[in-house]
Amino acid sequence: MLMKKTLIGTAVALSLAAGNVLAAVSASEAARLGKDLTPIGAERKGNGGAIPAWTGGIESPAGFKMGDKHIDPFPGDKVQFTITAQNYTKYAANLTEGQIAMFKKYPDTYKMPVYQTRRSSGYPQNVYDKTKENATKTKLVDGGNGMSNYDVGVPFPIPADGMEVIWNHIVRYRGGSVSRVVGQATPQANGSYTMVKFNDEFTFKNKLSDYNPATMQDNNILFYFKQEVVSPARLAGNVLLVHETLDQVKEPRKAWIYNAGQRRVRRAPQVAYDGPGTASDGLRTSDNFDMYNGAPDRYNWKLIGKKEIYVPYNSYKLNSGDVKYDDIIKAGHINQDLTRYELHRVWHVESTLKEGQRHIYGKRTFYIDEDTWQATEIDHFDGRGDLWRVAEAHNMFFYDHKVPWYTIETLYDLQSGRYLALGLDNEESKPYNFGFTRSEKDYTPSALRRSGVR
Repeated sequence: MLMKKTLIGTAVALSLAAGNVLAAVSASEAARLGKDLTPIGAERKGNGGAIPAWTGGIESPAGFKMGDKHIDPFPGDKVQFTITAQNYTKYAANLTEGQIAMFKKYPDTYKMPVYQTRRSSGYPQNVYDKTKENATKTKLVDGGNGMSNYDVGVPFPIPADGMEVIWNHIVRYRGGSVSRVVGQATPQANGSYTMVKFNDEFTFKNKLSDYNPATMQDNNILFYFKQEVVSPARLAGNVLLVHETLDQVKEPRKAWIYNAGQRRVRRAPQVAYDGPGTASDGLRTSDNFDMYNGAPDRYNWKLIGKKEIYVPYNSYKLNSGDVKYDDIIKAGHINQDLTRYELHRVWHVESTLKEGQRHIYGKRTFYIDEDTWQATEIDHFDGRGDLWRVAEAHNMFFYDHKVPWYTIETLYDLQSGRYLALGLDNEESKPYNFGFTRSEKDYTPSALRRSGVR
């Protein structure tokens, strides 16, 4: 197997040379998309070893029926080898600092079963088309806290700096509109937990049934997000509403919370940055949701380059309907026997807190999958520079809708020995609903108030 500590391809070399510019790429650079680069900017070729060439992503496997739980498209794949606390030094060049810390923290139980690399993900053709248009016209607004001339797709498929890579993750395609029922667990150190169940909705503005740029109340909206707590009973009925803005210099995120006990709606400015995550028992911040979200203005962003890293991928076993939550949630970390790791190329980005800004994380290092622009590993450091929390997203491809997403997001607290697992849906029969219809009026504070049921 070809092992490389750092891989900087042609696209990255061009990006680093471009520096911190705000301009879009030239037409000749954009012409590489769909040729030596994939339609969203990954390197099409393999690495001559474990990583194969990208060939367009996979289709729904035989036997799958639309609306069913996703079946594993690679049922015959076997574990090639397992990385453990006893042999991780052999693979250290292809591991993150956080992964190595997990081996040290849990030497008897933490392991990484490594499988054949499958570059399974893809996107709909309209996403590819819009990405090519974005490449030559989308620009960061002053300071990088928003974008101009952006449409659906990847805004910066040939990124010039770390800020552009992060925006690619923030606005990546998730089906346009989707609702889901998922669980969040925050186990105690002994593994005991209470599941918190959410009903989430994401609707990007161009998927609204009444979308008309000329008549929209707020043309700076990127997407709407609504999250209702379904259980346990003590939290049920509380609802969060977010208007995520595109140009966050012009207008920061707007958020409201409906409190079921008080039967009232109030503004929620704390739903941003390091404000506490919903029902997370203090184990995640607001911007830990979806691995990372929100305004990037409090950090300096540095694009390090590309690396080949063992990351969770094609995590269909972990998403199986035959697996129960108790099978997944264990003391210290999730059940690693259910995980699947593969060697993939990732964009390596480092963020450091700006002088004069406040956040509980002084530094974060991001590893973002080149084939999806999804953050898949993030290491979080405290203000003293010590590694504090390790985030890991277990990726899977919703092949029926051509949407890459996560089956579970995990956030491990190395100091407390506890962790958070978000996105569990194994015990739900139809957890995701893509393409549902909503109006702009469904996402107003008054609509939030009317939806209160307790």
